[in-house]
Amino acid sequence: MSNKLNHSMSLAKPDAQDISKKQKIALATGIVGLFILTLALLNIDLPNTTVFLALSLSLITLGTVVYSRDAYLTKLEGIKNDGVWFKSISSRGFWGWTLGVVLTAFYIVLYFFSDLLGLGQGVDGTNTGLIALFDPLSQLLSGRNASQWFVYGTLYTVAIAAFGYKFILKYRHNRYQQLRTISVIFFQLGFAYLIPEFMYVMNSDIPYYDLKSVWPLNYYLFQDYHLGEFLNAGNIGIALIIFGILSTLVITPILTYKYGKRWYCSWVCGCGGLAETAGDAFRQLSSKKMSAWKLERWLIHTVLVFSVIMTVAVVSTFLKGSWQDGTFVEATYWLSNKTFLISIGLFLTLIFVGVMLFKKNELGKDARYGAIGYALVILSLFIIYFTGTNGGDIFFINSGTLKSAYGFYIGSIFSGVIGTGFYPILGNRSWCRFGCPMAAILGFQQRMLSKFRITTNGGQCISCGNCSNSCEMGIDVRAYAQKGENIVRSSCVGCGVCSAVCPRGVLKLENGALEGRINPTEVLLGNDVDLMNLVNKK
Repeated sequence: MSNKLNHSMSLAKPDAQDISKKQKIALATGIVGLFILTLALLNIDLPNTTVFLALSLSLITLGTVVYSRDAYLTKLEGIKNDGVWFKSISSRGFWGWTLGVVLTAFYIVLYFFSDLLGLGQGVDGTNTGLIALFDPLSQLLSGRNASQWFVYGTLYTVAIAAFGYKFILKYRHNRYQQLRTISVIFFQLGFAYLIPEFMYVMNSDIPYYDLKSVWPLNYYLFQDYHLGEFLNAGNIGIALIIFGILSTLVITPILTYKYGKRWYCSWVCGCGGLAETAGDAFRQLSSKKMSAWKLERWLIHTVLVFSVIMTVAVVSTFLKGSWQDGTFVEATYWLSNKTFLISIGLFLTLIFVGVMLFKKNELGKDARYGAIGYALVILSLFIIYFTGTNGGDIFFINSGTLKSAYGFYIGSIFSGVIGTGFYPILGNRSWCRFGCPMAAILGFQQRMLSKFRITTNGGQCISCGNCSNSCEMGIDVRAYAQKGENIVRSSCVGCGVCSAVCPRGVLKLENGALEGRINPTEVLLGNDVDLMNLVNKK
């Protein structure tokens, strides 16, 4: 057990504890692993890519593991804030901004300049550079050369596994945190990384399909080219389409009703998995300002409405038909374009009417905004329905242009470049909080009809602020705890870290009856109310 104490008595700027020699060696080990990747990126010829790839990933993982063990196993179990606001990398200091710039640059190159990574830059279209370094692993798993997405998926999985181990050590006093971290590692490694590669080996006609990625987070699931690939793959492709529909309309609502959105956002989702593990050091950076909360509500629901409209429009064009050799050929699927649009309109109307009838009081003023979103979608359905027979147009605009814009702004810029590249600047859940349409749908279900809530015991709260500081979704948890009010928020992902860092056991993640789940508790002040008059009324 380490007996080293920080003897600083400064109130203005207490010193962050220095890292140990073992931690410095671990950092150097990880940097050597990253240096090998950098050499490959610079197109320096490495004599044996298999050995150097294994060495690079092993050094990165070993460095993270050794650093984590020395950082946490030399201390007692329990809450560890460890001066995060006094470390440059975790408080928007020089190293934080540097890391943000590096991550952002990597994502920009990955999405838009894959040739700089060496994709198809060799003789006869073979890979060079960084992507060529991953060719042996890709050949081992699926028998094909690597792509930029395989490189990204490998690094993504390694990051979740290595930093997941660090997270488990940090919160080893809390079984909930350990189990959900093991869960996200399992789903990322199996469902997002290995299974799609094995599916390709079994049937190369099957497009990449992450079984745990649900629409609308998996926005390309119902893209016209994707649907064509599924149908060409035969029965297994049709089965995957059906599974995708059931996941959205049946499985997701049932699980959210029972457990809240945490079952997905904190236990399954790859975006959430990376945020919780590699991004854990930046969770305190999420803004708790009222302005950020208002922006969050408008932005995430705008993205959701846009996602719904785009998906319906793209499926509609697919069902209409396509241009072949200059001639428009109508589709002959059992489901016609007009029947599809009418069915979607009726389904959304049924949901809207149901919410207005049974949950309008809970929505309050937000009911107006919900009505606006519903009206925009229905108006879009009418426009799509009456805009001719050209399968290539959406709202009189070429469908390819709109789909590219959707993939560019939502799939690339928002979820990738900003969502992950800005971890050290905006916090680790900026994509989940401001842009993820899946989080918006699950949040709506959680707020309206779910057994999940975080209960609080106001009498035990000492207002230390650990909970609010650790909330990655920008919720002022302490304000609820002080009043003894249940936390029932659409944005809450149920990560449970607020409960894990509470020194008094004030916060509990619970499932219970729907009655009494929302229990607003106003704090009455003598200046705001005549207390004697209030008592007499009682």
